[in-house]
Amino acid sequence: MHETTRGTDRTHDVAGEPIAAETATDTSARRTSHWRVVDIVVASVIGVATGLVFLFWNNVGYAWFSAADALTPGLGGVAVGIWLIGGVLGGLIIRKPGAALYVELLAAIVSALIGNQWGIETIYSGLAQGLGAELVFLATGYRRFGVVTAMLAGAAAGLGAWTLELFTSGNLQKSAEFLFLYLGTVVASGAILAGLLGWLVVRALAATGALNRFAAGRDVTGRV
Repeated sequence: MHETTRGTDRTHDVAGEPIAAETATDTSARRTSHWRVVDIVVASVIGVATGLVFLFWNNVGYAWFSAADALTPGLGGVAVGIWLIGGVLGGLIIRKPGAALYVELLAAIVSALIGNQWGIETIYSGLAQGLGAELVFLATGYRRFGVVTAMLAGAAAGLGAWTLELFTSGNLQKSAEFLFLYLGTVVASGAILAGLLGWLVVRALAATGALNRFAAGRDVTGRV
């Protein structure tokens, strides 16, 4: 079932980026920016699930990070992307102000509470990374949720992580070569492992019908 257009309403911009559908319900939700109960519940589930993914990545991903960094200092950033995926998932699925920040921060809190090698600094990272992703969705007016927006959100989350680590990891004292290489690898990893992969995950979930109560699901299934 295809959604009919009304007046000048469009579902994609000239670059092919999906735009939130102009139904009466969606228009009202966008104007009020109010979270529904289902938004809170699903965002919380995504956050907890992502936190469990972080626990796995704290071992596998950190081993990759350490090996790459031993090869060339700064190259370890290629492994960072999975730690940035929460903000992308939250922003793409919930599509409400604060969703990207909430999901990434909650995932970081779950990871820290269960236990990892970084302790409370994990929460600071979740805040910085979630804020980076959130700012990208904010810049689109919470209306564009395609692969380009997802990859930009992942890259911005990486920039947030890189900025925080200037101070929490002492990176500010390291060489310019390290800083530029680490910036490049973290941002690229964020764009691919958080942005592109996150977008693919959302589409896969939507195809199962699990997201039919969200515009993210209806964009894929064609439901109205």
